[in-house]
Order: sequence, then structure tokens, then C-alpha cells
Amino acid sequence: MIHSALRTLAVLSLAMSLAACSTVKGWFEIDDEEDPNQPVELQDITPTVKIKRLWSKGVGDGQGKGLYHLRPALAGDRIYVASADGEVVALNRKTGKTLWDVELDTRLSGGVSVYEDSLFVGGSDGSVLRLSAADGSQLWKTGVTGEVLAPPQGNGRHVVAQTYDGKLFGLDYESGEKQWTYDSNVPVLTLRGTSTPILDGSKVYAAFANGRVLAFETDSGDIAWEVRVAISQGRSEIERIVDIDGTMELAGNELYAASYQGRIAAIEVGSGRKLWQQNVSSFSGVSTGFGNVYVADADGTLTAYLRGGQGVRWTQGDLGYRELSRPTPVNSYVAVVDFEGVVHLISQVDGSFAGRTEVDSDGARADMVADGNVLYVYDNGGTLSAFEITPLDD
Repeated sequence: MIHSALRTLAVLSLAMSLAACSTVKGWFEIDDEEDPNQPVELQDITPTVKIKRLWSKGVGDGQGKGLYHLRPALAGDRIYVASADGEVVALNRKTGKTLWDVELDTRLSGGVSVYEDSLFVGGSDGSVLRLSAADGSQLWKTGVTGEVLAPPQGNGRHVVAQTYDGKLFGLDYESGEKQWTYDSNVPVLTLRGTSTPILDGSKVYAAFANGRVLAFETDSGDIAWEVRVAISQGRSEIERIVDIDGTMELAGNELYAASYQGRIAAIEVGSGRKLWQQNVSSFSGVSTGFGNVYVADADGTLTAYLRGGQGVRWTQGDLGYRELSRPTPVNSYVAVVDFEGVVHLISQVDGSFAGRTEVDSDGARADMVADGNVLYVYDNGGTLSAFEITPLDD
């Protein structure tokens, strides 16, 4: 059995060239009795919230077998979701009613994002697809150089997509034609994933496996600034992994990013100046709420850092080595899901447990999304569920 901390790293990539990657398998198998980092057993809690499942919908084969993180996207009264086998569905987000359902000829590895009348998904064949948000019909498909493991992003003029081989592509929104390409320096070993680029006005922010965050001009692909979030350290290539694979968060003029075996950093987006940093090791990403920046460490510690850089507001350490997802604020709580598919609700105020529910024993890798007091969870097996979160005294 692969122990908990390494199960999420279960497949590392060996960058054989800048254009292709291969998978490193079977390096980390160790006997359970020798494993010092087994997931902690969950302890009973006293719930202070009511968790009501509003609806559930099965979508294809879910995340498939490629360790994908196909997350849903909210827009207006709809939620869009895709499966690894190419099914894309639009649902009424309040009722779960299917509005349309299409099956693409392309297996999917990244998605979904939405901009006005269009959806964007990435193909495991190394492609970017633009679909109609009205009916799911394919508007264009453009080939790139590798798997697209995060949702491509559009803004009406451009589409940007990041590939597993360390490249960032700028495409024309209407035609899908390639406009520019950036090629990063891919380390020998990387985690299985990429961060999601963020389009904001004339800039796109992207993070790479070398521990760096860059800002690009969306029109030209020119680099506006570059920030090193983490520095490779250690004797072995495994110890030197500093990927920024988790979701970044843009809040006002501040960008937050966290790396594996590195740091969480706050960056001023106008100048690229680093405002503050703290040591962490995260592969799931960051989020913000209640004046906090939330990050789940690889050791299972959930921490709320004060956005202003004054340090830690609280930590929750009772979920050790349970492979926590990206923290997702919902109502007055922050939600994380662990490797057994248990969703934990934790107070944004003090980090105490408020409730928990199980969605899928196989887990839920994709980022959860939330709006108001409703949390949407897309589990690995392909079930999208909506949960209403309310205090027990309501």
C-alpha cells in the first residue's frame, strides 16, 4: 500500500523531454506497519450545522483513471460539469434538472470553465475545446503539445491553456488559433497536475512546476513579472519537487499561491512584489474568506493565515494525512474533503469542526464550488451533489 502522504503523489512525472512526459510507478510502496504517516482516525464531533443533500446527478465515469481534477463551474442559474470519458452536462443548479447533455469524441482531462456564452475544456489528447454554453455543441478544437490538466480560461478575446509539459498557450477566442506560447523549465520530477491560469483584464497569471508564478500580457505573451514562490532543496529529485499545482486565488490586487515542499505567498499583482510568505507544503491550492487565506498542508493541517500577513489566525490539525482538498468557503464555514470522500465543515472563525458528511468512499479530487450556503461536490466516481449548509439553530 502507498502511504497517505504519497498516495496523492502516487504518480509523479519524469520529464523525458520538454514535449513529452512519462509516469514513474511503483517507487513508493511500503508496508503499512512501517508507515509513520498513516491517516488519522476520525474522532466524533458535535455537529453545529445541518447538511442537507438537495440533489445528486451521475456524470459519465467522473474523474476516470488519469488522476484528473475535472471541477464543475457555476454561471447564473446553471452548473456545468464534465467527465473524463467526454460527457459534458448543464444542470439547473437549484434542482439538478438536466438542461442538456452531450458526449464529445474527445476524452477530457481539464475543465470546466465558463465565460458568457462559452465553455472551455481540455483534452487528454492535447487539445483545447470551446463549447456553446447554450447546448454544448463544439465551436472549435485546437491541438496543443500535451495534456491540459486544468480548465482553459477565456475572456472574450483570448483563451489561455496550460499543458502538462510546462507550456502556456494563448489562443484566439473566436477561432482557437494559436497566438503565442511560453515554455517553462520543467524539472526532472513533477507532480501529476498543473495549476489553473487566471485571466484578469490585460494580464494572465500562471504557476509552474519550477515553483514560480508569472504574469503575462494576454495580447502578446510578454512576461510582466516573475516571482519565485519556492526554491528546490534537498539531495534527491523527490526532495526537490516544488510544483505549484493547486488552485491560486486572486482577491483584489493580491494573488495567493502555494507550492508543494515550499511556501504560500501573497503577491501584489501590479508590481509582482511579494507581500508575505509562510512555509507550507500543499498540492491542493488556496482560497480566501473572512479575512483569511486558507491552505491545506500535505500533512493534513488546515491553516487560516491572516490576509494582511500578520501570521496565523488558527490551525486545525485533527485531519492528519487525510489528503485534504482545496479548502472551499461556504456560508460561515470552510469545507475540505478527504481521501475517503468525507466532507468536513470547519468554522471560518476559529477552526473548530462544525459538521461532516460522506460523498464517495473513493474520494473527491476536484475542487468543490460553493455559492451562498450551497456546496457542490463532484466525486471521483462521477456523482455531482448539491448540499445545503445551515446552522442547526436556524
